[in-house]
Amino acid sequence: MLEFKNLSLVIFLLILSTNAHAYIGPGLGVGALATIFGLFLGLIMLFVGIVWYPIKKLIKKFKK
Repeated sequence: MLEFKNLSLVIFLLILSTNAHAYIGPGLGVGALATIFGLFLGLIMLFVGIVWYPIKKLIKKFKK
């Protein structure tokens, strides 16, 4: 029964909440873009390191 009281309190507080009027600023967008760019480059480096580089070495080995 304790969980139901906590849930009803949370719902009650969410219903009564007002606007925050907060300023986020451009730094949040730049940080988000940097994170996405970093993840994308990390995935590319992961592909190169695990998949492409060993295949490239095998191709050079068979050409000799």
